[in-house]
Amino acid sequence: MKLRPLLYLLAGVAAILAFLVWPKDDGVYDPAKDAELQAVLNASARGEELLALVAETPVEQQQELSFLLVNMPEADRETMDLALLKENVEYAHLARTKYKWAKSLPEDVYLHDVLPYHVVDEVRDPWRKELYELFAPAVDSCATMYDAVCAVNANIPRLTGVDYNTKREKTNQSPKESMRQGMASCTGLAILLVDAYRAVGIPARFAGTASWHDNRGNHSWTEVWLDGEWRVTEYYFPSKLDHLWFMPDASKANAEDRTYAIYATRFGKADDWFPMVWADGDKEDVTVDMLPQTVGAENVTERYQRLAYEQYTRHMEAGTHTFIRIRGFKEAGKTEHSDDRVAMGVDVFCGTEQMGGGLTAGPLRDLNDLFSVLVEKNRTYELRYYDSKGELHRVAVELGEEPVVVDIFLN
Repeated sequence: MKLRPLLYLLAGVAAILAFLVWPKDDGVYDPAKDAELQAVLNASARGEELLALVAETPVEQQQELSFLLVNMPEADRETMDLALLKENVEYAHLARTKYKWAKSLPEDVYLHDVLPYHVVDEVRDPWRKELYELFAPAVDSCATMYDAVCAVNANIPRLTGVDYNTKREKTNQSPKESMRQGMASCTGLAILLVDAYRAVGIPARFAGTASWHDNRGNHSWTEVWLDGEWRVTEYYFPSKLDHLWFMPDASKANAEDRTYAIYATRFGKADDWFPMVWADGDKEDVTVDMLPQTVGAENVTERYQRLAYEQYTRHMEAGTHTFIRIRGFKEAGKTEHSDDRVAMGVDVFCGTEQMGGGLTAGPLRDLNDLFSVLVEKNRTYELRYYDSKGELHRVAVELGEEPVVVDIFLN
């Protein structure tokens, strides 16, 4: 054999061997090359256990698991039930590959707002498999993400058996805790709704404020990512996005004051943190400065102010809405003097839908200062409030074209 052909043959063999032996950049995620993951595993007291979990995870799910391990709170990384984490990734991936709205999500949105296993500081219970099995039948026939959002909202009280009730065990309940009791606060309901959405591949996050402008307390709700933007929703609102009963209060939020600003959570690294006013045993004297800064968040106050302004300006200009104005007094028959007035919590409903809620004006407020709720004309509404004995009162209001003033009584 001549020398030159032999050299060509050897070169060809070497090329084939190099192709077979040397690592290739074929787009497949390799945990060993993930510098952030390796740094986290090296720093963890159970790094070998976490590495084994990654290794036994299906290849197509390893990047999702690694994202959680890198971005989760350190306490979770060191103590969390790994079977729970594995199940979370498995069922998140299942929803992502099953539903067309989940398949088309931007990677960042999927990772931060579908994949996470927790919402705020609730107990780390396994919920994703159970909620997937509950809600998949409700959304399987949906053609769009909006249809799926509506299906989840319309069915969640029936499928979970959970309703709003102040007798719940605690504020920040996990889905399992709320479903066991059949009740939850607004915070528990928001956590449950976020997780129900995520279980079927719908991006969702927790939103709320440490306090409304009149200091009557905090409120929590849910946002869903739809058509490239975050939309506002809440438990009991089947298809109503952005038009929530608390928008008048949101219009008075203050982006510069942590107590009165509005925040939306973000899993992992964030520039801000969520003020969890329930984090110290539901004490009334808790301030945001006392709270743990463990849940990332984004200040979204200005967006809510814009929404509220647009909604109320349009309604008033169209002439379709008017006000129910509510006064609170200590007892019936004594409504003449400012000293007789009392600050009372009251909620306004139309059927099962809440239209507003807040406090009546106390004795130190101007006599013309009445708690007001903007509602649609020519409909029947119901005021709900508790008296000094803790008994619930329901007052029907037949609203016509003009605003009405309604008195409620503490005793």
